[in-house]
Amino acid sequence: MSNSAVSKKETETRLRNEFDRQVENLLHKGYPKLAGMSEQEFVKYIKPLKARIRLLAVPGKVASNGHIPFVIVIKNDLVAPEFAMSRVEIKDTTGSVNMHPVEPKSFKPIEGLEIPSGIAYLLVNIDTGQSTLNVTPAAALKIIRKRKRLPLTIDEGVALVTHFPQVLTDKKNYNCFSMLGSRSGDQRVPAMWISYSKPRLGWCWDGNPHTWLGSASCGSRVGL
Repeated sequence: MSNSAVSKKETETRLRNEFDRQVENLLHKGYPKLAGMSEQEFVKYIKPLKARIRLLAVPGKVASNGHIPFVIVIKNDLVAPEFAMSRVEIKDTTGSVNMHPVEPKSFKPIEGLEIPSGIAYLLVNIDTGQSTLNVTPAAALKIIRKRKRLPLTIDEGVALVTHFPQVLTDKKNYNCFSMLGSRSGDQRVPAMWISYSKPRLGWCWDGNPHTWLGSASCGSRVGL
């Protein structure tokens, strides 16, 4: 067997194990109850996505150097961001939403962004956007598109910090981030950062740069 074949097999095994970890993470955080389902019913909707792992051309470690191969995204019509953020844990704190005077449901996917059908899907090849630190969200969107990548939505940002909360605290490899794939019809851009030592879903203006805030992107979205 060639080294490349072994590498591909090892990578797929690693990613399948990571999928199982994320499913267990959602169960541990009480997602079935939040969704009004039994654990068995909840898992039944998500497990078929595991078969799509073999389609992910994302070799390497599960999470390193700013790169995350995939996360399982649960749509907000099943679990609202307000409830999902309360399950995000960093040290002894949990996340919150503070988007006054708007709220998460005010934001919708931007035109041209194709979200897979169903209640859950895989967000693939994720970058929190270190190269867009101190770049305005408006300018960062152009950079992301030029690289033929896709901006994240609120659902996807929440999923990212649910499964990998370290992206908000590990400043060497990751960073706090904006989600340019969701907009409310004005200049507000949803963002995820640490506020008073807690994970926070809030918003920033699309014309304001921040040294600590990048713009997250992905390579693709994979549904059933």
